[in-house]
Amino acid sequence: MLLFESISYKNFLSTGDKPTVIELNKDSATLVVGANGAGKSTMLDAISYALFGKPHRNINRPQLVNSINNKQLLVEVKFSLGSNRYRVIRGMKPNIFEIYHNDVMLNQESHSRDYQKVLEMNILKLNHRSFHQVVVLGSGNFIPFMQLPSYQRRSVIEDLLDIGIFTKMNMLTKERFSKLKSDILDTDNQLNIIKEQITLQSKHISDLQNIDIQRSTKASKKIDSLQSEIELLEKRNASLNDSYTEQLSPLLSKLEKAQSKLDKMTEYKIQINSKIGDVVKHAKFYETNNSCPTCEQNISSELKEHKHAEAAVTAKDLSKGLKELDVNITDASEKLSVIRANHANVQSIQSDISSNQRLIGNLQAQISDLQKENDITDELTDTASATLELDSRKAHYNDTLDNKSKQLETRSYYDAIGELLKDTGIKTKIIRQYLPIMNNLINKYLNILDFFVKFDLDESFNETIRSRHRDEFSYASFSEGEKSRIDLALLFAWRHIAKLKNSTNTNLLILDETFDSSLDVDGVDNLLKILYSLKKDSNVFIISHKKDVLDGKFPRKIEFEKVNNFSQVKKDG
Repeated sequence: MLLFESISYKNFLSTGDKPTVIELNKDSATLVVGANGAGKSTMLDAISYALFGKPHRNINRPQLVNSINNKQLLVEVKFSLGSNRYRVIRGMKPNIFEIYHNDVMLNQESHSRDYQKVLEMNILKLNHRSFHQVVVLGSGNFIPFMQLPSYQRRSVIEDLLDIGIFTKMNMLTKERFSKLKSDILDTDNQLNIIKEQITLQSKHISDLQNIDIQRSTKASKKIDSLQSEIELLEKRNASLNDSYTEQLSPLLSKLEKAQSKLDKMTEYKIQINSKIGDVVKHAKFYETNNSCPTCEQNISSELKEHKHAEAAVTAKDLSKGLKELDVNITDASEKLSVIRANHANVQSIQSDISSNQRLIGNLQAQISDLQKENDITDELTDTASATLELDSRKAHYNDTLDNKSKQLETRSYYDAIGELLKDTGIKTKIIRQYLPIMNNLINKYLNILDFFVKFDLDESFNETIRSRHRDEFSYASFSEGEKSRIDLALLFAWRHIAKLKNSTNTNLLILDETFDSSLDVDGVDNLLKILYSLKKDSNVFIISHKKDVLDGKFPRKIEFEKVNNFSQVKKDG
């Protein structure tokens, strides 16, 4: 049970710097009176502001600060839930918002809106609208249940029945479903991307394989062509080598013989020339000398003539032989030149063979380079790594496809959960169970208030009101006094339901000028009967101008007055 204990406020509306403190659980019923503007309803605004950050009445937040002091607005409400004690402190100029649980302040790191959600959803278990349907009935800016639109009526009932959790679960499910839809869309995009990557990778592998085949075929053709050239050159060299071997040996023999013959004739020529020289020298000796230098005998003229004639004959013979030898030498030289020319021609064959051999070497080098280049390009265009990449992408595609299957399965769960959690689902089933109880309680309190009609709410919280004559009415068709009776009946019915559910069950009930509105004397008496019948754990505050009518009918009375433009408690007892 939510047990309110006290409210304290200062510099709030017409209240001054001196705090006004009101115990909320002191007596079962308290009459709150005072002149207009004395501050009777301020306690209600203070409670609402402390709990929800906004007053009960339609007052702008800046106007809540006392216009004279214009600073240090501070409101503090104390309440308990079982053994847990809470304090909520809220203020302006400076801004303050603190929640204490057993005198320990709750973490304030979150945004003030989130901090407020903690207070409403986790502690109070009701929001501003539901609070004013269960705790407050007033003539100010309070909107009675029957004047709320259907979706707000549902919200109030859900809080009463403590089934608002299903709405939160539904919102959470919708958020997760929305995220799941986005994830499924992302997964579909991923599948399309991976599928395109697989297609491109497959084409890439096919292109690599075609490149390998084309390159290998081109290289093979080139190698075959070069190999054919090598074979042709080798055949040509074999033929040239045969011709070279066949011609070289005879030529070498002839060359050797001709050279030897020429060398011998040249040697003979040298010898003849030497003998001619000796003959000339000997003849000259006899011409120039008259005596022998060795024996010193005189040389006769006959001997000189003989020797000179002998020398002339010898010289003539030698000259003739020399001429013949020169002719032979010339002939031998010419023959040798022919042989040498033939030998040079044969040697050119060897040059051709060597040139062809070098060309064969170059062609073989080209073949080797082509083979090496083909091996390197095979490595560069190796499809093994590309195939591994393709397998990896296929595995990724399958994993992503499995993930999508799980997402679709989860979506089916969310669809089923959404059907259960939406307004026509489990909440409607719970509401159907409680509707007869609600309608019975509403009609019970209407009877106590001497308003004899048959009031029924349907699952959409639309009312059907029948008189004893079975005439059908709507809430709007009744007078203000009759509407007040319906509003009171609903208020007490909701409090009864709250106690049954122990959801928004609270000790506090505030009737703000309810006795001053459209209730007649009988209505007032009947309302007092209801108030007297409430359990002892209820603390009712009746704010009223009818001091003369209600005075003495409640165990406690708080009277407000205004002193020097500041509201304060004149009497509490």
